[in-house]
Amino acid sequence: MAVTVIFVVYAVLFTLLGWQVADRTVWYAEVTPLIVVYLALLLTMHRFRFSVLSYLCMFIPLLWHTVGAHYTFSLVPFDWVMQWFGLERNPYDRIGHFMVGLFVVPVAEFLQARQLATRMTAILFGVFAVGTVAAIYEIIEWVYAVLEGGESGISFLGAQGDIWDAQKDMLADLLGALAGALLAGWQGRGKGQ
Repeated sequence: MAVTVIFVVYAVLFTLLGWQVADRTVWYAEVTPLIVVYLALLLTMHRFRFSVLSYLCMFIPLLWHTVGAHYTFSLVPFDWVMQWFGLERNPYDRIGHFMVGLFVVPVAEFLQARQLATRMTAILFGVFAVGTVAAIYEIIEWVYAVLEGGESGISFLGAQGDIWDAQKDMLADLLGALAGALLAGWQGRGKGQ
């Protein structure tokens, strides 16, 4: 029941946030991977059902990304955070990259449930998987920005003038993956292996 609620709440919020977006071109580029992940999870639920914790670890970053797609990441109204910490750059994107690290939990859970790896190996694989996907996504952002050009390309890239944006984003993904690894380790307590 809780898993169904997660899927429905996300679908409703995704639909609401799909109206009157800041930049429709950027929105399409940003939500395409979200739709793929959502549909993959929905269509494979009957074959493998993750724990509620794992679904939350997937849908929290997806929802965060959906909000970012609605506004474009650099324009998310996050002024209060910027003022609180004295930041010049909107950190919404960087926080989203950190949250991607939560995907370590479902990756490790899947590998352990299918007996493809021990707990520690599954967690390490999850960290490496997040790091790999982070690097690939940064390359995709760069290629899209070059091909699209103009304001949409710049908005999708989300660098906000930071020449080290891609590297900092990948670092945020990996730091999030380490936090996800701790959570996966906690989840696996008492399950052996």
